[in-house]
Amino acid sequence: MSTPGAMPAMQNDLFAADDANPVQQFGDGLFCLRARAQTAILMVHIDRITQAAPFRHLTVPGGGRMAVAMSNCGALGWVADRKGYRYSSVDPLSGKPWPVMPDEFLALAHSAAAEAGFTHFEPDACLINRYAAGAGLGVHCDQDEANLGQPIVSVSLGASATFLWGGLRRRDPLRRLPVHAGDVLVWGGKARLTYHGVLPLKACDSYRFNLTFRRAA
Repeated sequence: MSTPGAMPAMQNDLFAADDANPVQQFGDGLFCLRARAQTAILMVHIDRITQAAPFRHLTVPGGGRMAVAMSNCGALGWVADRKGYRYSSVDPLSGKPWPVMPDEFLALAHSAAAEAGFTHFEPDACLINRYAAGAGLGVHCDQDEANLGQPIVSVSLGASATFLWGGLRRRDPLRRLPVHAGDVLVWGGKARLTYHGVLPLKACDSYRFNLTFRRAA
């Protein structure tokens, strides 16, 4: 994940939210699969995982603190500190391996990637992000992975949010896509290094959770 920078201009033409169409394709390589994830089942696993590897607000190289709280599961976990961004096989807080990725997580990642046309996706890392009201994710591209030939699968749970989708340059204009509990985004191929982010969560009484599956090694 690259360092978030200044927010590019927003485009006025928004992605249309067509809930009647279960699979939407936007441009070359971004797919939205509506209401694919079973929220209740996934949340039980998130609770279990974060008991072993609690949510934390990571420090970024510039010294600031990420607004989004995060944890990981799988063989590798994404971490950040003043030294930079990287994947680690152990949780820096405990020195222990990250919790095992649940079978239900893997099954969802496999099926969503295949439905978007990316077969044989084998994630070895799952980032678990928790957004409170006012928390967002700056515009960035995911480029810390050794295998950029495999897609990203992103699962939304809990509160709704607005996903930002740009281009292959940080300064490219951003378009907005509303995502709701159970929605799954998949991007890869020519779109694998597209810049993207999440607008700050609107005031609400619940968290937004996000699962991001990647092939890191």
